[in-house]
Amino acid sequence: MARPASRRPGYNRKAQYGLFASYVLAMSGAAIGLLMVVVAIFDPTGFSAIRSGTAEITRPVSAGLKSMVSGVGTIDERIAAFWRAGSQNVALRRQVESDRNRIIEAKAIAQENLRLKKLLKLVDEDGSEVVAARLISSSASSTRRFARLNAGRSQGAMPGMPVRAPEGLVGRIFTAGANSADVLLLTDTNNIVPVRRASDNIPAISTGMGDGSVEVRALSAGQNPFKPGDLVVTSGIGGIYQPNIPVAVIVRVQGEIAFAVPLANPAKVEAVVVERPFEQAVTRPEPGASPAGEALPTPAENAATP
Repeated sequence: MARPASRRPGYNRKAQYGLFASYVLAMSGAAIGLLMVVVAIFDPTGFSAIRSGTAEITRPVSAGLKSMVSGVGTIDERIAAFWRAGSQNVALRRQVESDRNRIIEAKAIAQENLRLKKLLKLVDEDGSEVVAARLISSSASSTRRFARLNAGRSQGAMPGMPVRAPEGLVGRIFTAGANSADVLLLTDTNNIVPVRRASDNIPAISTGMGDGSVEVRALSAGQNPFKPGDLVVTSGIGGIYQPNIPVAVIVRVQGEIAFAVPLANPAKVEAVVVERPFEQAVTRPEPGASPAGEALPTPAENAATP
């Protein structure tokens, strides 16, 4: 028996149902939109509440879509960054190494500036200096303790002149050439320096041990008055070293002998000052004055004198 002509195949019914649903959704959307327009015109407060509620409901969806769009938009940048990560790490390691070297150089320069500032302060406060120079070498293990100075007779450095650093006394010039000189260090066995304890002026004698240290013997007989931690300075006796120059710190006491370590280490000291011997510095006449302290006559007075 043939199918009635009024009935349509199932495929066509699905198409019709879909078309009908589309119409319904379109009409519903238009009605909702028209309703929103009417509410916005006649009831703005209610429309604001509806809009706020809708925004809260759709917020997770909007955030997810935004993240998705951002991720898709920057995927090329992420791929490029991952591709360049190796070369960037190498460049960063080189930069860190370079910065580390610069930091080390900056610290060395800061220490050098500190030493030079101390030396300049020493020169400004003391008028007995002859020349500022540098120690270019020093003996570390020989029985005689010498250091080489890059200044000599041409610069005014003569044998017997004291040599001091910002940290303290270094020694005295032993021999001097034209542009260099040998400094007899405090630690040499032939270097004897009159000293005193800085706290109470107890007089003593400092003698080099030849091993980087000095021994200090009090001039007063009896019990050794020194103890570890005492600071000894020059006393000014003998006419070579100016008084109150730091010399050494007592580190050990044994019987009548106190062993001390010099404050100025020739292996670490670079800049030093060569000074006049103490007696010459005290008796040195001022310009325009006689050795006795009287003013010298001017050339005009000499010419007027019969």
